[in-house]
Amino acid sequence: MASELRLNTIRDNKGARQRTKLLGRGIGSGLGKTSGRGGKGQTARSGVSLNGFEGGQTPIYRRLPKRGFVNVNRDRLYELDFFKIARIIGKRLLEDGEVIDKNLLVKIGYMPSYMDGISLIANGEIGTAVKVCVTRASAKAKEMLEKAGGTLVVE
Repeated sequence: MASELRLNTIRDNKGARQRTKLLGRGIGSGLGKTSGRGGKGQTARSGVSLNGFEGGQTPIYRRLPKRGFVNVNRDRLYELDFFKIARIIGKRLLEDGEVIDKNLLVKIGYMPSYMDGISLIANGEIGTAVKVCVTRASAKAKEMLEKAGGTLVVE
């Protein structure tokens, strides 16, 4: 019968644990003196990584063309649709005669305060007449809101 499994006979599988390389332990180890770091200088020091350096050849990030750009002056707009307006009305977060604008949306926690404005998009359906004050609105959203009896103010 095979040997019994006991606490004193438990071993890792062969090759499961690799011994760490001992650096700087004499010339015979192969990793003595400079510990495999070559000679003196920048790369022999700790904390150095020459990312993107290709030995004097023009690096790949300079050989490849640049594509596109990021507009740092863009307006960060919150997308307000009719689903969200219906949810606001359904949860009774809007009082009678109150306007849906940036201040209200920030107050009820629907919109982050760092946003620059509101964009009304025609997603969902509107059944009640509400007054909405936005930065931008699509033509279809404007049409749907006015059809439901609501008013749109574009700042």
